[in-house]
Amino acid sequence: MGGVAALARASGHRVTGSDRNVYPPMSTQLAALGIELIEGYEAAQLKPRPDVVVVGNVMRRGMPVIEALLDAGIAYESGPQWLARELLPQRWVLAVAGTHGKTTTTAMLAWILEHAGLEPGFLIGGVPTNFAVSARLGAGSFFVIEADEYDTAFFDKRAKFVHYHPRTVILNNLEYDHADIYPDVASIQRQFHQLVRTVPGSGRIVCNADDANLQAALAMGCWTPREAFARAPAAHVHWSARLVGATPDYSAFEVLEQGRPCGTVQWSLLGAHNMENALAAIAAARHAGVPVARAIEALGAFAGVARRMQLRGEVGGVRIYDDFAHHPTAIATTIDGLRRRVGAARIIAVLEPRSNTMRMGVHRDKLAGALAGADEIWLYMPPEVDWDPGPVLAALHGRAHGRAEVAVLARDLAAQLHSGDHVLIMSNGGFGGLHDKLLAELERAPPRPAAPALE
Repeated sequence: MGGVAALARASGHRVTGSDRNVYPPMSTQLAALGIELIEGYEAAQLKPRPDVVVVGNVMRRGMPVIEALLDAGIAYESGPQWLARELLPQRWVLAVAGTHGKTTTTAMLAWILEHAGLEPGFLIGGVPTNFAVSARLGAGSFFVIEADEYDTAFFDKRAKFVHYHPRTVILNNLEYDHADIYPDVASIQRQFHQLVRTVPGSGRIVCNADDANLQAALAMGCWTPREAFARAPAAHVHWSARLVGATPDYSAFEVLEQGRPCGTVQWSLLGAHNMENALAAIAAARHAGVPVARAIEALGAFAGVARRMQLRGEVGGVRIYDDFAHHPTAIATTIDGLRRRVGAARIIAVLEPRSNTMRMGVHRDKLAGALAGADEIWLYMPPEVDWDPGPVLAALHGRAHGRAEVAVLARDLAAQLHSGDHVLIMSNGGFGGLHDKLLAELERAPPRPAAPALE
């Protein structure tokens, strides 16, 4: 919604907005754009009376501002509706969908088009370092959008992405998530198939060949040419890759089109999941006319996205990273990517189970396995998370600790750190400012010397 506000401002509208607990990087982006942000959801937000209210999906019936909106008869629509009406007509829309990797892949694709001189517009659920903003109108005919399967608004329970009518679609993966609105994975598959139904026959669907849930969704019917990607070459795979050199962290890999080498990506990112994201972005950009070699060159200069394995600071040899991972699969792949980069160095994973699905405890049986690749685990369990973390902590055999307060977590964690440790903090929210609190604790009491190597 912050990105939608930025696009509305760039389109010439006066824009204000209301929200709660907004945190960087979106809060700082809105302030830089001069967009007034009002705390809370009271009816007074509607004075003076706006011409139209763009309603985000966090808003619910019963909130004072929503009840006042309906009573006053003010025009309203959802963010996706506004985009579909105001910005997307006559644009070549490239949409990136999937349970994981949407933000990073959307940023990669936008950067490839930018590097090729196509000046795309974009709307991304994070802030790409190459652009320093999450949204812009662009000057060309292309518009790249992160296509979210979450529901649209309290008055429109369809997935957001059905509004975008893309010509090029990336389908990264499909797993069970958003348990607050979807009862099972089949209901999510039906939403993905609704997206597939909107892609024209002259378009292109770039899909993950190794994802059985995606393949099942496509089997419901597909009327658009497809290009499949996967980590390893296979007869049914159009795009694949292989590692280059002795580095196992996927910071260098060769791109293969139908088994034929196209060039080598050498970049700052790590992890097999990002290699897959890159293959998808290369394929989608090629559909938009960007040669593969040019896309590979662009990825070499891709600087990532804020809050995706972002180094927040280093004190006394302890490195603190910020990552958005909040689903067991994303947690496991993020830890694996860091492990491949740092080798035998200690990784301390810190998780806030903040998403609605995590708070409901839907993935708790998978959580210990997802975190097992770290040397030590700290789990933040505030009172509003109403499931027992005991079995998760027990399954990690003494390597895991639980805390209910952020300040206590920062203090206790800092006391256990050694020089050379890598602290991976994972949350899809602000985590109560844990990153800065932990850095401050380390400044106050420097970490101990490096832990002795295990025999």
